Amino acid sequence: MIALICGAVAAGILWTAGAKADREIAAHRHQVTATTAGPSKDPPGAARYGTKPQAVAPAVWEQPDHVPRSGNIHVPPATPQGRTVTVWVNDAGVPVRPPGSAADRALTSLSGGTAAAGAVGVTGAAVVFLVRRGTDGHRLAAWEREWEQVEPVWSGRGSGAGDDDD
Repeated sequence: MIALICGAVAAGILWTAGAKADREIAAHRHQVTATTAGPSKDPPGAARYGTKPQAVAPAVWEQPDHVPRSGNIHVPPATPQGRTVTVWVNDAGVPVRPPGSAADRALTSLSGGTAAAGAVGVTGAAVVFLVRRGTDGHRLAAWEREWEQVEPVWSGRGSGAGDDDD
């Protein structure tokens, strides 16, 4: 139960921190429309497993303050010259990744909360194991001491065995 509470608290903290970071990043990133100035070219390794295929094309766009910019941007494969593409740029007009989404933040929060709950659960189980091992050791040592006193009488080897013949 404690592990679940710790996991929920960790997930909440991660969500809040992620939301704040995303807001700060989003304040300095802007969506602009770029126009490709040439056909796209597939970069080496563009068809890797598990990635969204992307190509690179030269393009032109305007910064949010209407200053013209140009450079290479990521576009879908086989994008022709003259196609408009939405890109994210920073305050200097340089293409950047889009700000984080709520889905990304949810996945990060869930992963972090699960990791925290797992860490607390494993730590708790280790503490219980060590405490039980210690108490079992003391209990078995006490049993051994008592057995050393009782065993000679019980088995007939000790003093007083067979003394009832008088």
